[in-house]
Amino acid sequence: MNGYAALSGRSPTLAAAALAFLSCLPRAADEPAGVPGPQPPQPNILFLFADDQRADTIRAWGNELIDTPNLDRLVADGWSFRRNYVFGSNSGAVCVPSRAMVLTGRSWMRSPNDMEGVPTLPRLLEAAGYRTFITGKWHNGEEALLRAFDRGTAIYLGGMADHIQTEVQDIDNGGMVRRRVGERFSSELFADAVIEFLDEQAGAEASGESAQPFFAYVPFTAPHDPRQPPPEYRERYYERNLPLPPNYMPQHPFDNGALILRDENLAAWPRTEDVIRDQVAEYYGLITHLDEQVGRILDALDENGQAQNTIVVYAADHGLAVGSHGLLGKQNLYEHSMRCPLIVRGPGIPHGTTYAFTYLYDLFPTLLTAGRVEMPPGIDGRDLAPLWSGGAQTWRRSVFLPYRDVMRAVRDDRYKLIVYPLVNHRQLFDLSEDPDELENLIADPDHAETAARLEALLEGWQTAMGDTVPLSVSDPAPLHRDLTATEREPDRWQPDWIVKKYFD
Repeated sequence: MNGYAALSGRSPTLAAAALAFLSCLPRAADEPAGVPGPQPPQPNILFLFADDQRADTIRAWGNELIDTPNLDRLVADGWSFRRNYVFGSNSGAVCVPSRAMVLTGRSWMRSPNDMEGVPTLPRLLEAAGYRTFITGKWHNGEEALLRAFDRGTAIYLGGMADHIQTEVQDIDNGGMVRRRVGERFSSELFADAVIEFLDEQAGAEASGESAQPFFAYVPFTAPHDPRQPPPEYRERYYERNLPLPPNYMPQHPFDNGALILRDENLAAWPRTEDVIRDQVAEYYGLITHLDEQVGRILDALDENGQAQNTIVVYAADHGLAVGSHGLLGKQNLYEHSMRCPLIVRGPGIPHGTTYAFTYLYDLFPTLLTAGRVEMPPGIDGRDLAPLWSGGAQTWRRSVFLPYRDVMRAVRDDRYKLIVYPLVNHRQLFDLSEDPDELENLIADPDHAETAARLEALLEGWQTAMGDTVPLSVSDPAPLHRDLTATEREPDRWQPDWIVKKYFD
């Protein structure tokens, strides 16, 4: 059966069936049974999770303007997922559903952001014998944190903070204790905490006190703004006089339904070239500083003898605009905001790269399978292991990207359609020729068939995921909106030098 032909009709049943065919993946249970052999030990799992990091900010992936030697080290040793996405968002705080999806394996359409009533990755691993630990950002509520973890140090309950004044707490006896302001930069603070945990684990194993594998979850707050890396890190990039993003614009060309919000207020409209260059420099500085902390953690694994039996995941919860398309935030469906890094290194995982379409929530079944944990029903994620083992006969041929009720997108190997229902506007991009999403082909008669096919594919995804948002409205809002001289106020987390530079 031709997958595209199956989706070209308007029948919801047919579209859903075709989507199921296109995205099916054989499970281990479907493979022929072999003779059981001795089981290797359950691997440790170290999950390093950045906040707001674009997929194009890793030197080993082609960005020669940024320094990321330790991420490059993971790329050199592990498996890179170059078309990895967050499954959109039901909130302007995209990190909230993103983190819930990672920890439940379900899209935000099938699981609440607080994960209540849904099995979570740490609890399932814990039940299978893992010792679990968290340090870093938790933006899904205190009750959800305590339902997921019994052990944690230096946890920030919130969405963002001044990186040099991050208020953290620990988990003890089922509650949050020792509230304090961290004495180091946030990335260093969280690296310190997980390194202490790794040292403790290594000591317990060496003494024979414990042979438990561990799951350590380390969600950083960098490179989320405030874009305030230590001075030497931003100065490094100021001095390089970085080029503008290739899709730099002073303003977004139309109202996408998310133009006025906190992320977008971080620079005035129209965005000037100097402001965007400096903000990119500050953003890159945060990433390079974070990269150094990743290096410290990887060194601790090596020194403790834990590296050989530890799966290391490096990912980010979503991307960011930082001047692309006249935007600064992640509340849009362009590639720079929906694509995010994903690298996996560990025992049995070769060096390599895939351009298969993956979602962050695929990590849930991947890590459970690696830990030999039974999969709960009702998940949307798919085990990634067949992509590096050569066992995947079929995989997703498209991705669906829904943002609140204001945007819907679908992309296949070459083309991408973005729909803005509230203004009845559409964009069609040929990503093979136009990876920066600059030339809208929606009105080109030569691409009418492609547009119709993608719209049918989008409707099929909506049916399959239970998404009822209409793709057009009878009374659309005005398409264009000029934000020149719009008043702005800094949020309380921005340090004084940023307020003076970008708001005064």
